[in-house]
Amino acid sequence: MSARPRIVLALGGGVARGWAHIGVIRTLVSAGYAPDVVCGTSIGAVVGGLYVADKLDELEIWARSLTSRSIFGLLDFSFGGSGLFGGHRLAKLLEAQVGGACFDTLNRPFAAVATELETGREVWLRDGALIDALRASYALPGVFAPVKYDGRWLVDGALVNPCPTSLARSYGGHVVIAVSLHTDVIGAPDDLTPSDDAPLLAALHAEAAKANGNNWIRPDRLILQHLFGPGRDGPALSTVMLNALNILLDRVSRARLAGDPPDVLIAPRIAPIGLLEFNRAAETIELGAAATRDALPYIRHALQKLT
Repeated sequence: MSARPRIVLALGGGVARGWAHIGVIRTLVSAGYAPDVVCGTSIGAVVGGLYVADKLDELEIWARSLTSRSIFGLLDFSFGGSGLFGGHRLAKLLEAQVGGACFDTLNRPFAAVATELETGREVWLRDGALIDALRASYALPGVFAPVKYDGRWLVDGALVNPCPTSLARSYGGHVVIAVSLHTDVIGAPDDLTPSDDAPLLAALHAEAAKANGNNWIRPDRLILQHLFGPGRDGPALSTVMLNALNILLDRVSRARLAGDPPDVLIAPRIAPIGLLEFNRAAETIELGAAATRDALPYIRHALQKLT
């Protein structure tokens, strides 16, 4: 155990906005507040998991290299499966980094949140293979197939706990620091422009056209047109799905944080970043770093008062 008080870090879900967690962790470590325990939901589990596996540098390099074309290259359509995408290409990338790492081989305690598909129960993943826990935690229903873990079908943990303060609290740390990626998304302040995934969706659509030419009868081409193309009598299907996800994560985050608030909440001003804008990692990482720098006095005060 470290000489200073024990810090537990809870990293929330937020799809592409989760790159902000890289900036959060970098800033905490450089300020002398490296977390003793890390918990995460969805993309928060991915970033937190690679951090405790000593792979944060590799993750950041990869994140900063992403373009609309490389994102499209990760979309392996799964026809007849339980999700639109098989997720195998992404899983292979993660597995190449974490290898056969298990929870008991990590450099500090780590836990991920998932949701049991059949019952809707919140599941805390704290043992076994790290890659299996990460895949289960980010398995957004309808997008990625559920993951079978200890005999149960699991999906994205953000459905029930977008910012896992309760899980972090269970580790008995002196100070729980939580990172929520939804505090300014719904009803963004006047000085923030709400995110718009339309440019990236259009880029993905264009990449699909390049890859498939004019062959409109290919199933994957038809799916892309249906998802990303303009709606016949309203917004595109992808726009409806993303906005609905935004609302869900915002409302559930508010409720969970109100019931079990952290000692310090880091809330990056993340509204300008779309849920699918993985190609804006540099901006997103800096937003996380800036919010953490602003929170450092509160962390210092909490450590003094709560120990």
